Amino acid sequence: MAGTEIQPVIGIIGGSGVYDIDGLENTRWERIASPFGDPSDAFLFGELDGLGLVFLPRHGRGHKIPPSELNFRANIDALKRAGVTEIISLSACGSFKEELDPGTFVIADQFIDRTFARSKSFFGTGLVAHVGFGHPVCPRLGDALEEGAKALGIKTRRGGTYLAMEGPQFSSLAESELYRSWGCDVIGMTNMPEAKLAREAELCYATVAMVTDFDCWHPDHDHVSVEAIIAVLLGNADNARALVKESAPKLAGRGALCPAGCHTALDNAIITAPEARDPAMAEKLSAVAGRVLNGG
Repeated sequence: MAGTEIQPVIGIIGGSGVYDIDGLENTRWERIASPFGDPSDAFLFGELDGLGLVFLPRHGRGHKIPPSELNFRANIDALKRAGVTEIISLSACGSFKEELDPGTFVIADQFIDRTFARSKSFFGTGLVAHVGFGHPVCPRLGDALEEGAKALGIKTRRGGTYLAMEGPQFSSLAESELYRSWGCDVIGMTNMPEAKLAREAELCYATVAMVTDFDCWHPDHDHVSVEAIIAVLLGNADNARALVKESAPKLAGRGALCPAGCHTALDNAIITAPEARDPAMAEKLSAVAGRVLNGG
């Protein structure tokens, strides 16, 4: 089985503007039920050069849901139920580095999680698991995104630390300077616990943080405003669509399991003894952890 080539299904999480991709065929919107509640919206299924893509508007169409109220668990669980095997996350962010100016795409490879009002795990009382997260993104997805960005001439940084804040307010100057002192590269409100949940669900995950502003630390720039961010967002949207179209087909055809271990992240992660597991919890986790719970 390990040597068998399969066709992955790519999940795209991002703004509604990402989904208007030239060449996307056989499209349909479909709602996917999850035992963790309602996902942000229906899912747009389509095919690009024969590769299955599933799009999710992270905040719902029309941007109705704020970051702290996103049902991250339902989003990731439903993506897996929809057949997704790897996720490309696209999100706006602020920059902590002079060289990462608005319009730059950062393919982050590390996170610092400063969120506090969100459910961060599928597991809990009755079925406990501890998943490794030292290397939180899939390098194979990162390679495809980097190659695609270079082909398109998009200013891109491969690697960087994404600071996830709770929001919805932007940082104070003191907070911004603190995070800069930690060596963080960008700041956003949506990639945590998204990346952690993708790892628990044994899905490959990579993020493209699209810089819209310099947060509030930069002495020569105005403080963050929604108007300024939206202006840059519109410019980034064209590049985001182009990047998905260029990068996704590069992921077509791979071995049955991700060589980075994303698809086997739950091996040895579940601590609760089989006889002590809560059957209701196990049923709820049928998509996320069915492979290991069913002895697969």
